[in-house]
Amino acid sequence: MKRLNKAKQWSLVGALSLSASALAYAGTYFYSKAVAINKKDFTEDEYNMQDVYPDDPWTAEKEWYQAVKHDVMTIESDDGLTLSSLFIPAAKETNRVAIIAHGYSGSNKNMAPWSKLFHDLGFNLLIPDARGHGESDGDYIGFGWHERVDYLRWIDNMIERFGSESELILYGLSMGGATVMNVSGETLPSNVKAIIEDCGYSSVTKELAHQMKRMYKLPQFPFIPLASFVTKMKAGYWFGEANPEKQVKNSQTPLFFIHGEEDHFVPTHMVYDVYHAANCPKDLYVVPGAAHAYGYVTDKEEYRFRIKRFLDKYLDEETQSI
Repeated sequence: MKRLNKAKQWSLVGALSLSASALAYAGTYFYSKAVAINKKDFTEDEYNMQDVYPDDPWTAEKEWYQAVKHDVMTIESDDGLTLSSLFIPAAKETNRVAIIAHGYSGSNKNMAPWSKLFHDLGFNLLIPDARGHGESDGDYIGFGWHERVDYLRWIDNMIERFGSESELILYGLSMGGATVMNVSGETLPSNVKAIIEDCGYSSVTKELAHQMKRMYKLPQFPFIPLASFVTKMKAGYWFGEANPEKQVKNSQTPLFFIHGEEDHFVPTHMVYDVYHAANCPKDLYVVPGAAHAYGYVTDKEEYRFRIKRFLDKYLDEETQSI
């Protein structure tokens, strides 16, 4: 009997050890899939317009983006990374700057349509590569949390360049939308007049739980907490910290929330969460029929009109007509 009990004990120890190893592997695996810098195949379908638009709807904007005069700028982050950005001067001299944030696993190279939009409105453009993306240093994705601190540095850089009377706006798409929402909850200089986000998630935990169910048919627990723990060890933040819904509650800057009505990558209900959480001047535009990051291309004229109308409320003078 004692031998049997001892055998059972060893069997239990072995099972627990195996379970612990499996859980550790799961946490590391999902960190690699979601947070570490590598090719993210699962995002390609969300940004591939070829099935919907056989002819590229952004040809003119991309040609402009390739030809327009620009400079490459760099700054150093709080943790010693060299961060890179494109700077495109306005067609006419102005102290207005639009800082534009790209999406998950992308770079400033993907932002031609939105860059052209704000350039046409009369802004200088600053289009950073997020840490770990494009030409910027970094080996992990901060999901807009660590990036928010980087954007504070870019904001200071633009104010230093264009002076105390400069007017800045922020625009972000997808993870860039989450980034600028996170920035909105920080103490910002009065030069930041407005923030526009398109299809950003309300929290990293909720978004990753959605993707866990969507891609793997797995529950949030224990996989999201495990991946969050590995992220804390490797990248220095918990998923629970990266929460735009909490950040917008602290915003003193006017916020414009945009989302596609048929967004299944970042579920449309998330835009209502952040919109209702915000206590600042705000506006909401849910684009009928638009999938994730398709809001602009779905109705270009209305998208431009809504953004111009929103900005004209909070800038000292109206923007240029498009």
